[in-house]
Amino acid sequence: MTTDEFWALVEQARSAVPDPADADEVAAEAARILASRPEPEILGAERALTELMHASYRTDLWAAAYTINGGCSDDGFDYFRGWLIAQGRTAFERAVADPDSLAHVPAVQVAISDEEYLEGESMTALAWTAWELTTGDENLPEDEEDEPGRLPDLLDWFDFDDADEVARRLPALSVLVEG
Repeated sequence: MTTDEFWALVEQARSAVPDPADADEVAAEAARILASRPEPEILGAERALTELMHASYRTDLWAAAYTINGGCSDDGFDYFRGWLIAQGRTAFERAVADPDSLAHVPAVQVAISDEEYLEGESMTALAWTAWELTTGDENLPEDEEDEPGRLPDLLDWFDFDDADEVARRLPALSVLVEG
């Protein structure tokens, strides 16, 4: 499955659920759709998802997740990126290019206002869920094509609790959080 095919799957799932901002609904629908496809496509979806998770493993995006969620552990950052992927290609690519643009996303505004945590753990397990629905097995088989390697190095790390530095790097999100 190519990255374009993966994004088409996400968009198909988003269009089929009542609330496309709900990452769990999108993930469940995407897993249902993916489970109806041949097993190699399920494995390909895992590769495509891994590529997107690596592409979004960035300090500035982690800082945005930390700011939005009021904190963000390693796992929390994975789940935030799962939520972001469930928002679709346009939202994902915009946020990776400019994490501060998340301040203009209605779901982010609501989450900050309501002190909700944006996460999509179920999206990070999309292929695993589809595999289990298809085969009954909880574990994906070893994929010889799957060579995700290690995550990229995080560059330009800074203290996410430094309000002045966060305001400098993420001005729109800082204003939104400070309300």
